[in-house]
Parts: sequence; C-alpha cells; structure tokens
Amino acid sequence: MEVILSIIFIGVGLSMDAFAVAVGKGLNMKKIDIKWSLIIASFFGSFQAIMPLLGWLLGGQFEKYIKNFDHWIVFMILLIIGGKAIYESRNKNCDSECDKKSYRELFILSIATSIDALAVGITIAILEIDILIASFIIGIVTFALSFLGVIIGNKFGCKYKSTAELLGGIILIIIGIKILIEHLTII
Repeated sequence: MEVILSIIFIGVGLSMDAFAVAVGKGLNMKKIDIKWSLIIASFFGSFQAIMPLLGWLLGGQFEKYIKNFDHWIVFMILLIIGGKAIYESRNKNCDSECDKKSYRELFILSIATSIDALAVGITIAILEIDILIASFIIGIVTFALSFLGVIIGNKFGCKYKSTAELLGGIILIIIGIKILIEHLTII
C-alpha cells in the first residue's frame, strides 16, 4: 500500500506541469467546453502514462551497472525535476491567448509536460516497481488533475498556476529524499 501511495504522490508531482497548462487552457475558454476539456485531460494523461513505460524500458537496460548507486540517481533525478518545477513556479506570467482547438499544439504540450515522467520511468525500473500499475496510476492522476485544471482555470484564472507547480516540485523532492534515506539506512 505504501508503494501505491508513493506512486500516487509521484503522479501528483508529475502532473503539475500538465495541470498548469490545463489551467491556462481553461483560462482561455470563454465558456467551459466539457468535450474539449476531456480531450485535453486524455492527451496529458496518456502521455504521462506512456513516458514512464519508455523510461522503464531504457532503465531496465542499465540496471545491473548502476545497482550500487541507484538511490543517488533516483534522488538526483527527482531533485532536478522538483527543482525545475519550483523554479518555474516563480514565473507569475500567465499565457493568455485565444484558445484554439489545435490537436498539434496539444500533442506538443503533452510531450513537453511529460518529459520528466520519462526520467521517473527510469527510476521505477531501478526501484523494481510494477511499471504497468505505476504508469496506469500516473496516467489516471494526470487525467483527473488536468481535467480539474481546465475547470479551475476557467473559473478562477491563473492565480493557482504557480502554487500548483511549487507543490508538485516540493512533492517530488520529498519523495527523492525519502528514497535516499531509506537506501542509506539499509547499508
């Protein structure tokens, strides 16, 4: 159960970029469009589920070479991703342009917001966590938070964008520290 809870928190942390973009998409809607909101959430959720699988495939190839210091790698990856999210949370600028329903743009945004999930997939391989369960949970969490982000963006504006990114970054760093401490106390 602790592993599932950790994966949920990782999913929340990873989804903050997608959530922030979804808030921006909601900001640009004159009136909430549920169908388009579900499409946005589906893109972000799908990419956040697929990227850890790709990272896991890459990570599995290198596991035997890095087993003795893998906890440091996990810690550094989560620290960098979390630090990046915290740094980006300082940007108070909200991109506001007329919301155009562009699948191409949504595809690019989905890739951009899920790159960090690729690195987490490598981490999941190192920690020997079931990748299918992890990817599914990360995808569902991202879908739900992205859909919620569109709704919140439409209702409240951009005032929560930086808070969401800050919270996501802090969560990822805390998980990285927890993993490092657990491995260092085993030795």
